[in-house]
Amino acid sequence: MTSNNPDAPMPALSGPVFIGIGANIPSHAGSPAQTFHAALAALAEAGVEITAVSPFYETQAWPDPAAPPFLNAVAAIQTRLQPFALLTLLHEVETAFGRKRSVANAPRSLDLDLLDYAGAVLDGPVLLPHPRIAGRRFVLEPLKAVAPQWRHPVLGQDVDALLKGLQSRVP
Repeated sequence: MTSNNPDAPMPALSGPVFIGIGANIPSHAGSPAQTFHAALAALAEAGVEITAVSPFYETQAWPDPAAPPFLNAVAAIQTRLQPFALLTLLHEVETAFGRKRSVANAPRSLDLDLLDYAGAVLDGPVLLPHPRIAGRRFVLEPLKAVAPQWRHPVLGQDVDALLKGLQSRVP
């Protein structure tokens, strides 16, 4: 399904929704790990059902490796929210935990990305699947932990093939 209308009805969910979670500086909730737990609780309080959470993965900050390392995870969720409303909620939760949108790739207290919405393909105000998911090991590894059979809805490749493709590009 491709749509530019944020209010367009979505088909019944044929699979889970995945969100990426990242942070490399503390929030009012504490460390990035404590922030992850608090942010997931905030999503649950807003009616989002958290069905699985990957282990937390630590990765080097990029593009500035001198910045604190990132903690990353992926959560599988179920929701009645449409993609645009869900993305709006994710941004509200980020803001509640001190996220400041300044410079791209800057250190952050919380980053919540809508990675995949039940395999939907959207090119409007919400881009689905997340446009950079296939090139991000820090997303693919935790995604594999919660959804080892996940397949990219545009590329048609499963998570193992995407990870293998990343390995072949390492100098």
